[in-house]
Formats: sequence, structure tokens, C-alpha cells
Amino acid sequence: QVQLVESGGGSVQAGGSLRLSCAASRYTACMGWFRQAPGKEREGVAGVHTGNGDTYYGDSVKGRFTISQDNAKNILYLQMNNLKPEDTAMYYCAADMRPGYCYGLYPQPAHDFNYRGQGTQVTVSS
Repeated sequence: QVQLVESGGGSVQAGGSLRLSCAASRYTACMGWFRQAPGKEREGVAGVHTGNGDTYYGDSVKGRFTISQDNAKNILYLQMNNLKPEDTAMYYCAADMRPGYCYGLYPQPAHDFNYRGQGTQVTVSS
């Protein structure tokens, strides 16, 4: 089992920045973020193969969000810049023990990972 605890959500105006953090109870091969807004489907935001550092992003956040990790502390980060109202959602940290899930030409979106946290709300006002 893996426990994930997110922090860092909040309210910000459009164009602003937030950094989300996720503390994991143990090392996992894959970690990532996904989000879900009311009435919308889950959307993969970003993922990372913690072994080799390979990262990938959803098209809507490329160039604005950056995923990073502190493997020594099992902490995952999501730096979100130039936030837009459409980024408003509940953001979830996710993890998976299977390295193949976040590797290769078609890595899995984070919402397909085995473990997830409780989520942290991000609200962006115009």
C-alpha cells in the first residue's frame, strides 16, 4: 500500500502560480498528477518515472506546469505557472509500482495509476 498526501492548493488569480506537493509513504516507480473539475472527466496533468526522471504532460498544461521529485524524501511537486480559469479543479497525486506504466512512447495518464491521494482544490479566478 502507498499513502499519498497532497498540499499546496488554494485560490489564485489568472496568471498566478501555485506549487502542489505530495508526500508518499514509500518509493514508487511512477508518480503523477491528474485533475477533475465538476462535471468533467479526469484529465492527466503530468507524470514522472522516478527511476530515470522522464516526465510527460497533458497537452493543456505543457509549457506552464512542471513536475519534479525529491526521491530522497519521496515527495512529488507540481509547479503551476500562468494559471488559467480552466485549470480550476481538484488535483490528485497518484502513484504506481509498475515502472512500465510511466515509460515508453505512450505512458499512462496518472488517473490510471493504482494509488491516489485525497486531492487538493485549485481555484483560478479571472
